[in-house]
Amino acid sequence: MDWQLIESDEALQRVLVQGAGSEAVIVDTEFMRRNTFYPQVALVQICFAREGVGGNTAWLIDPLTIEDTAPLVALFTDPAVVKVLHSASEDMEVFQKWLGVLPQPLFDTQRAAAMVGRGFGLGYRALVHAICDIDLPKGETRSDWLQRPLSESQCEYAALDVAWLLPVWRELDEQCAQQGKRDWVLADGRDAMGALGAAVIDYHKRIKTAWKLNPRQLGSLAAICDWREQTARSRDKPRSWIIDDKACLTLAQEDPQNWSELKTRVDLPPPALRRYGEGLLDVLAAQRTMPEDELPQALPGPLDAGQRDQVKKLKARVRVIAQGLALAPEILLQSKDYELLLREAAGAAFSAPVHWQGWRNDIVIGPLRRSLTGAMQ
Repeated sequence: MDWQLIESDEALQRVLVQGAGSEAVIVDTEFMRRNTFYPQVALVQICFAREGVGGNTAWLIDPLTIEDTAPLVALFTDPAVVKVLHSASEDMEVFQKWLGVLPQPLFDTQRAAAMVGRGFGLGYRALVHAICDIDLPKGETRSDWLQRPLSESQCEYAALDVAWLLPVWRELDEQCAQQGKRDWVLADGRDAMGALGAAVIDYHKRIKTAWKLNPRQLGSLAAICDWREQTARSRDKPRSWIIDDKACLTLAQEDPQNWSELKTRVDLPPPALRRYGEGLLDVLAAQRTMPEDELPQALPGPLDAGQRDQVKKLKARVRVIAQGLALAPEILLQSKDYELLLREAAGAAFSAPVHWQGWRNDIVIGPLRRSLTGAMQ
């Protein structure tokens, strides 16, 4: 395996000059996220794909020694160079935090594999085995990637993550092109990065029993979750290290108005109580003055039996569509999409997910909407 470690701005610049004119760049990252909110970038691996060239050096970029990231930003935002990653969502968080950009255009080989019927959510090693008949080692999976110097074993492991992704991409890209799905993969990449770049957290909607709250309590929960999000980001600590979901929910339900009520009604660890107690009381006090007409609408509860039957019918129809297209049905719609379609047909107001647009709207969203509209009439 041919790899080289890049540990200076000058070396990085030389590598990127060598890679100029490539049709694609194969990318992976190693990062740590044990006790931080943001992923800590530890290594960036790239391999350039040139037309007619079978193999390339894997370049291992050490972000702990690179000061000038502008050349990488230019590469990752170059519209003429496809960025190839496998299961890209966490890598995108790394680049968003470290470089302030989201690589585009994006070809996610995990999604591409599902597009051509190889299965949904296929891991990198399983995909390499399926396409290249190679069993990759797992030896450094739990390695400390922030340690320096990196070991020979770590570097070889990291290099393999891009070296074999190159032939995987070539095979999947060809299959997608033959089946008319290459543009679908790239469109999904644009949609995913657009959603990530403009994400509104609304974390309170992820708490399972939030639908039981009345509008006043739900407004308090939203405010508490927003406060926790800002605090976690500013301190770079996991959300649960600030306060956990259960405490957020209890605060919204109990609405303590002073220290005594906070200590007796809400189960907060003493350090969290000391550090955040005043701030939490301030958040709740501000929420109490919120006018009724500015409070959020109560969240919908779980689907009833009739709606669950409708979901089963929709899924059966989507499986037929997917079978006709020789792709995994999960690449068309996820579980949450079926629920949203039902609520939309029943008249609920919400912003349609960005991935409902484009090719997916033509193939599945539009037909399902029309059938649901007819069923409701």
